[in-house]
Amino acid sequence: MFGPPPGTRVYLACGATDMRKGFDGLAAQVKAVLSQDPYSGAVFCFRGRRGDLLKILVWDGQGLVLVAKRLEKGRFVWPQATSGVVSLTPAMLSMLLEGIDWRMPAWTARPEVVG
Repeated sequence: MFGPPPGTRVYLACGATDMRKGFDGLAAQVKAVLSQDPYSGAVFCFRGRRGDLLKILVWDGQGLVLVAKRLEKGRFVWPQATSGVVSLTPAMLSMLLEGIDWRMPAWTARPEVVG
């Protein structure tokens, strides 16, 4: 699956996005709504109204790349704000793409005390 390298800036567009938008529509939304440069190399994530569809827009140095993922069960965890932008780490994005709640990840197995 898609995973940006460490140090990559990742931004979530708060609220719901019209998932009919493609490269140009999402790039325009990055400029107008998020006040960011879509050609900066940062990763921009958008979620549809139902919450099961996610689109990722990123500039790879030669052109825009658009990735879409739809969950068969469940919804992507998204901020409650209806507008604005939230910054994530690449690790948080990886959890988001796997359907894990990136806001409060839980240990699957607690570390054991040595000794």
